[in-house]
Amino acid sequence: MSQLTTVDATFLNAETATVHPHIAGLGIVDTASCPGGTLTVAALADLVRRRAHLAARPLRRRLAPVPLGLDRPYWEDDPDFDPGRHIREIALPAPGGDEQLGDAVAMLHETPLDRTRPLWEMALVHGLAGGRTAVYVKVHHAAIDGVTAAETLAALLDLSPEPREVPAGDAEPQRAPHAAGMVGAGLLKAALHPVRTALSVVRTAPYLDEIPGVGALPGAGLVARAVQGALRRDEVPPAPRAAAPSTPFNQPVGRRRSVAFGELSLAEVKQVREALGGSVNDVVMALCATAVRTWLDKRGELPPGPLVAGVPVSLRRAGRDAGDTGNQISIMSVPLATHLADPAERFAAVRCDMDLVKRRFTASSGVWVRELSGILPAVVAGPLIRLAMRAPFRPINLIVSNVPGPQFPLYLCGARVLGYYPVSVVSDITGGVNITVFSYDGKIDIGVVACRDLVPDPSELLDHLADALDELKDLTRE
Repeated sequence: MSQLTTVDATFLNAETATVHPHIAGLGIVDTASCPGGTLTVAALADLVRRRAHLAARPLRRRLAPVPLGLDRPYWEDDPDFDPGRHIREIALPAPGGDEQLGDAVAMLHETPLDRTRPLWEMALVHGLAGGRTAVYVKVHHAAIDGVTAAETLAALLDLSPEPREVPAGDAEPQRAPHAAGMVGAGLLKAALHPVRTALSVVRTAPYLDEIPGVGALPGAGLVARAVQGALRRDEVPPAPRAAAPSTPFNQPVGRRRSVAFGELSLAEVKQVREALGGSVNDVVMALCATAVRTWLDKRGELPPGPLVAGVPVSLRRAGRDAGDTGNQISIMSVPLATHLADPAERFAAVRCDMDLVKRRFTASSGVWVRELSGILPAVVAGPLIRLAMRAPFRPINLIVSNVPGPQFPLYLCGARVLGYYPVSVVSDITGGVNITVFSYDGKIDIGVVACRDLVPDPSELLDHLADALDELKDLTRE
């Protein structure tokens, strides 16, 4: 039995009629090596049933709310867990192209998860061109972060077409405390909450200038530096000050989503990195800056200053947080040099800004996310967070995330995984566009999700990303 962390609960509380904080992945597989040459719902359900215990429980556990909302919910194992109830099967009409698949994934991504069951769903999609099959998997962000998502995938995937043997799970099902125990613990935490809030405010004060939106306010940097000086933390570098300008995709998001997916060559990205310096992530950020710049410029909506990108970062430490299944993430607020017309200057600015933000993040450890998520008492956190989600406050223009993955082929029920495309979250405060990339087997697989009302065709951004890579390759030849 475990309880949702304050960050977990924030993801749960952030859900509204138009914002669903689940993260997903779209796997394209070749079923030629599957038994019978077909991937079935029965095979997927059997795989999950046999391996769910390897996935740190996100596949089997459900929410156990505390009476009257006095405290954060608990996790407990679902006594009626049946993977088959979480898996559906659909077929695309001919010709089964990528655009049709993107539309189907968008519709799947628009629907919330059932909170009475473990917070995940899977869809098996047949009818793709070229005899391919797709598997779409979504999990609520309250139940999983990027690292535990990778661990869950590792539990279900194999290194060869022949599925590996795994030991049977023998752990006792975990149940939430009785209602009286949850209420008692909740009342005690409520009594102590003012003290915890005061401590959180003190711990957050040195890092006010790196909180998206807050850091751009007049005086935030001065307050942060004053507190750092008082605490003798003069080694903390200043955070770059940037306010998110208005763009067409920084409006209230609607219910509908649009999804596009594609890929770039990882070898070509690495060639650019070797020639121009920086890291693979710097190149990815520069590609996104160029693609978004082009998209905005074509519409006459290019702001005169940089955009602000939110870049999620894992706080997990290798070998030290393996048993903790709660969200351990933060976010870096990074200027995105979309205002610079010269490609070389744009790349240099992106690299410089990323270096500064990373050095600042290393010094602060990104603790402000955890501290701020626990400031509100549980009984009022939900309504207030949902109210804040609808506020006309735009601290970030878009989310850009780069997730490193394995550089060798993986298999699902014997089917080779040809590509894996992340599909993440959009919201009013983080922007109506999210670009997430996942490096896999020599490629950079790109998933773009957007609010359909604001960006009806995100495949245009994929085209601009390909052009941006060509532009950087040209720089390496000069």
